[in-house]
Amino acid sequence: MARLTLELPDHFVFSCKQVVRVTDLNYANHLGNDAMISLLHEARCQFLDHHGFSESDIGGLGLMVTDLATIYKSECFAGEELTFEVGVMDFNKYGCDVIYRVTKNQGETLVANAKNGVVFFDYHQRKLAHVPEVFRAAFP
Repeated sequence: MARLTLELPDHFVFSCKQVVRVTDLNYANHLGNDAMISLLHEARCQFLDHHGFSESDIGGLGLMVTDLATIYKSECFAGEELTFEVGVMDFNKYGCDVIYRVTKNQGETLVANAKNGVVFFDYHQRKLAHVPEVFRAAFP
């Protein structure tokens, strides 16, 4: 079976920290895949907020996730602090990729690399929209 690989940006434009909660654990007593998706979502929301955006208002448009890929490299347990580095790359007509590097132990241990493909969406007209210039300009 072919293994997934992800290209990372040259630099990440945002970083935040989150602590793994007991409720984030699965039956194997480590961070569950479903919880990682929620933590990535939180990191994306903090990243957008840091740059003056929200998922529902980026130049008057909303953001819609079209795909998710995650490559796990190590386990995480309750109480561990994770650092989420966020970058943006691979712009196209309607969207881009939001890339994450997740580490623990002050960046010494790679936990996961992940990506969300996102598109911009006009929720009033219920159709795809071009990447807002204000967003593209924020991440040259």
